[in-house]
Parts: sequence; structure tokens; C-alpha cells
Amino acid sequence: MKETVMSWIQSEGNNEDMGKLVLRFTIGFLMLFHGVHKVVHGVSFIEGMLVNSGIPGIVAYGVYLSELLAPIMLIIGFRVKIASLLIIMTMLVAVGLTHASDIFSLGKHGEWAIELQMFYILGSVAIVLQGAGKYSVDNYSKNA
Repeated sequence: MKETVMSWIQSEGNNEDMGKLVLRFTIGFLMLFHGVHKVVHGVSFIEGMLVNSGIPGIVAYGVYLSELLAPIMLIIGFRVKIASLLIIMTMLVAVGLTHASDIFSLGKHGEWAIELQMFYILGSVAIVLQGAGKYSVDNYSKNA
């Protein structure tokens, strides 16, 4: 059993594709919580921030695309580059609107004050660069 597991782990194709699946699932699953929160509590606070910044409030409803639809797309592996770009854009707007003063700051425990936002941005950049991998709806539809 141990040898079978070790040979599977050492198989380069499995590692790459499993790594892509883990990354997609992690970014998608964690971002989905943000989207569910917006469904339950609404986006009026985002709308207010946008209006105060001179951006039309209607743009706030785009958060449903990037925090609900895009995470689901990542999890199942459907058009992951588009989904990742939506998340990147949303997180850049979030940093600009609410965390611009934190970019060069540390938190109370010594962490980068925007490490969570950067996790979503850079994880999504990695997905854009790597693609969905073998374990995805897109790959399944290509091979069907």
C-alpha cells in the first residue's frame, strides 16, 4: 500500500493536476463564504463605498459574479481563467477602496495587513497562469 501511494505521489502528472485542484478548490471555497455573506446581508455597504469614491453604486452588484459565480466556477473547473480574473479584479478594488492604507502595514501579530487579500489575488494569478488541470469540467468536456 505504501509503495502504491508513494508511486502515485511521485507521478508528476498527478501532482500537478492535484495541486491545481487543491488550489482551485481552496480559493473557490474560501471566496464563496464572502459571496454567501453578501447574499445574506446585501451589498449596500459596498454600494456606499463605491458612490463615495465616485463609482456608480450599481457596480456593487458585480460582487455576486466574483464572490458567488466565480468561486463555483473555480471549484468545478469551468472557465477558471475568467473566474480567476473576476476574483483578481474584485480583490484589487477591495484593496483600493478599503485597504489602501494597509498596503505597507503590519497587523497586530506581525502579519502583512493585507495578506488575506493578497492570498486571493496571487492564488488567482497562479490559476490564470496554470489553468484548470485534468480534474475539471473544462478538461472533461474536451475529452468527451
